[in-house]
Amino acid sequence: MKSLLRYKHKFYYKSFSSSAIASASANANATELSTLQATLQSCARERAPVRGKVCHAKIIGMGLNNDTLTSNILINFYSKCGLISDARKVFDEMPQRCIVSWNTIIGSYTTNGREQEAVALFINMLREGKTPYSEFTVSSVLCACATKRNVFECKQLHVFALKAAMDWNVFVGTALLDVYAKCGLITDASRLFESMPERNEVTWSSMVAGFVQNEFYEEALILFRRAQVLGLEYNQFTISSVICACAGLAALIQGKQVHAVLCKTGFGSNMFAASSLVDMYAKCGCVVDAYFVFSGLEEKNVVLWNTMISGFSRHARSVEVMILFEKMQQAGLHPNEQTYISVLSACSHIGMVEKGKSYFDLMVKQHNVLPNVFHYSCMIDILGRAGLIHEAYDLILNMPFDATASMWGSLLASCRNYRNLELAEIAAKQLFGMEPDNAGNHLLLSNIYAANRRWEEVARSRKLIRDSEVKKEKSKSWVEIKGKVHTFTVGERNHPRIAEIYSKLEKLVEEVKNLGYKPETEHDLHDVEDSRKQELLIHHSEKLALTFGLMCLCPGVSIRIMKNLRICGDCHSFMKFASRIAGREIIVRDLNRFHHFTNGSCSCWDFW
Repeated sequence: MKSLLRYKHKFYYKSFSSSAIASASANANATELSTLQATLQSCARERAPVRGKVCHAKIIGMGLNNDTLTSNILINFYSKCGLISDARKVFDEMPQRCIVSWNTIIGSYTTNGREQEAVALFINMLREGKTPYSEFTVSSVLCACATKRNVFECKQLHVFALKAAMDWNVFVGTALLDVYAKCGLITDASRLFESMPERNEVTWSSMVAGFVQNEFYEEALILFRRAQVLGLEYNQFTISSVICACAGLAALIQGKQVHAVLCKTGFGSNMFAASSLVDMYAKCGCVVDAYFVFSGLEEKNVVLWNTMISGFSRHARSVEVMILFEKMQQAGLHPNEQTYISVLSACSHIGMVEKGKSYFDLMVKQHNVLPNVFHYSCMIDILGRAGLIHEAYDLILNMPFDATASMWGSLLASCRNYRNLELAEIAAKQLFGMEPDNAGNHLLLSNIYAANRRWEEVARSRKLIRDSEVKKEKSKSWVEIKGKVHTFTVGERNHPRIAEIYSKLEKLVEEVKNLGYKPETEHDLHDVEDSRKQELLIHHSEKLALTFGLMCLCPGVSIRIMKNLRICGDCHSFMKFASRIAGREIIVRDLNRFHHFTNGSCSCWDFW
């Protein structure tokens, strides 16, 4: 009996010891796995691939690599570190996948610029039919379509969302309107936005950004006002988009109001918002205010420096451009492609040929920036404006790119300024092939023929314009008065105060004529008598905008006019005389740059 009891006791002791050891071992493994998972998440945040791979090796060594949660963490880690092939390998080797697994790998492809693979993987998921998809899955695939700007796939996914009754979901709806906006279908995006039963901060931000991306600036501002009336909170991205809308319209008053909102919400120091603010002030003609915002920021990145340098360049403040270029390097930042475009443009605006050449060489030798088509375009402009037309033409022939319409257009304009008929005909021939519907090129060539007294060719060019379908883009100018933007076209008839404007303009024309202004009729395209050409020139959109500004703004206040095309020579001359009569600064932003007219002269020194 005693021996039996001893045996039982020994048996229970051994059983208890074995189970306790197994339990302790399992607990130790669980603890270590938990630690490794936490380490992997830390490696994902810190983008530390080497340390993360060590953890992965330990997980494999412990035989725990089949754990679904661990595999999901590994996919996320490899994705954040940009190792998509490793992430996919982990995904493919999983014995069992959950919705998080699919969402993570699809999201990985989307965020790492492999959108086609994200869409293909989603299709595989649907074909397998083992894992139910979620709104996050559909949202990720929609983001992939937005990046690719694939309208057909976007509409297919919209139908899919409708069938799956997911179109009401705020994440899916936001992703859908973002895709439509990025694909240029802004009407569809707006319709979807209005039909959404629920909208969050990101939804409003995406819709405002969509309007701005598609140049529906007024609609963006109207939507922002709606958000303000509803008392919605907005983030720095929304405010940045609204500032961009103000910049696009050159709506200075509204831009200042949004600046106040930016300061009030505490986003004033945000680099993204600050860059938009600097750009807005520069595009509204207030380059001093732009520099004030720029100087007030303690931290500045390359984008912010580039924005400020670009602002000075557009205003032909070449000395400031070069000073900032040096200060940027002193701050430890390296100029990039965009920096050099602004610097070369500044050289072009004031005819600094040798300086432009030295910057072009410096770009490659010191900063290892390879010149792209925009840098070559700037150099062609620099050479052409300075009268070195043959050198500009040689550069076009020898550069490693095919010449763009912009380059040939720059050469043709230079030929007009220096009456080089031979190269003008070469440039025009190229432009007629690239832009067959652009009447401006025909007009330029016609003016060059006229300057060289080649009247038969002038008549032939004008007849070609009349008889063919080539058309000149309609000019429009706009001016902001008391927070409202007023737009004018050539020969405007629809403005509520148009009769007053024409009456005031007639008086202004008489005054500038008394100072020596003479209409430059060669800038008019119409085949009419000289007196009729003078009348048509007087009705140019920028002159109407100027007149309305003189009528509505207080004496001494600067008038800021924006124009969608290059200001013509006649209007440029008119503005110089008008600035003397008005006794105030007139600022015109055309397609290429700013012109500051003060006391009869322009900041461009008649070199534009």
